[in-house]
Amino acid sequence: MSQPPLPPTIQRNEWSKFIAGFGYAFCGLWYALRTQRNGRVHVAIATLVIIMGIILHISAVEFAMLFVAITVVFIAEMFNTVFELCVDLAAPAYHPLAKIAKDVAAGAVLLSAMLAVVIGLFVFGPHLWVLMQR
Repeated sequence: MSQPPLPPTIQRNEWSKFIAGFGYAFCGLWYALRTQRNGRVHVAIATLVIIMGIILHISAVEFAMLFVAITVVFIAEMFNTVFELCVDLAAPAYHPLAKIAKDVAAGAVLLSAMLAVVIGLFVFGPHLWVLMQR
């Protein structure tokens, strides 16, 4: 049995909540870019990587691999920001467990950045090797 359509007022209300969710998400992205130095560094490096990909005429698949790597690093940075803010909220004074939580979150960002470098080497390496052989 199919359910009857919702009244327009309820549909509009749910639609506005859905659209508002995008606003909250963009606020979160903007907060990360505005307040996190490392986030801005990632964006700057990502921009250089994209420019380098255009200059070297890398394939669509190679661009996709780079975009995944770039996105994973930025997501890790954003989760690190979330963990740091939550730890600061829960434990405003120094606590050894709070330090460990922050260090582990930062380690996740480092690990994702290292993976991005490896992916970058695999993507750009062959293109750069060809240029060096000329």
